[in-house]
Amino acid sequence: QVQLVESGGGLVQAGGSLRLSCSASRSIFTANAVGWYRQGPGKRREWVAKISSGGNTNYGDSVKGRFTISRDSAKNTVYLQMNRLESGDTAVYYCGGMWSLDQYWGPGTQVTVSS
Repeated sequence: QVQLVESGGGLVQAGGSLRLSCSASRSIFTANAVGWYRQGPGKRREWVAKISSGGNTNYGDSVKGRFTISRDSAKNTVYLQMNRLESGDTAVYYCGGMWSLDQYWGPGTQVTVSS
C-alpha cells in the first residue's frame, strides 16, 4: 500500500501562483511515474503533468508553460508549481502514482481561482 497526501491548495486570484505538494509513503523513485490530475466542476478528471522515475516531465497542453512538476527525493514529495493561474484551473487536484501495477491516489486538494 502507498499513501499519497496532497497539500497546498487554496483560493487565489487570477494571475497568481500556488505550489501543491504530494507526499508519498513510499520512495517516489520506485514509482513508474507520479503525476498530477484535476477535476473541475462538471468535468471529467484530466491529466495535468507527470514525472517519470528517470526525471522526465510531461505536461498537458492547457498548462504547458505555466505549471512545473518537480520532486524532492529526500522528502518523497512531488510538487506542482502553478503560475499565471486562470479561472479554468479551478478544480480538485489529485496526485496519482503507479507502483508495480497498482495505481494509487491521494484524496485531493481544492484549488479555486477567482477572476
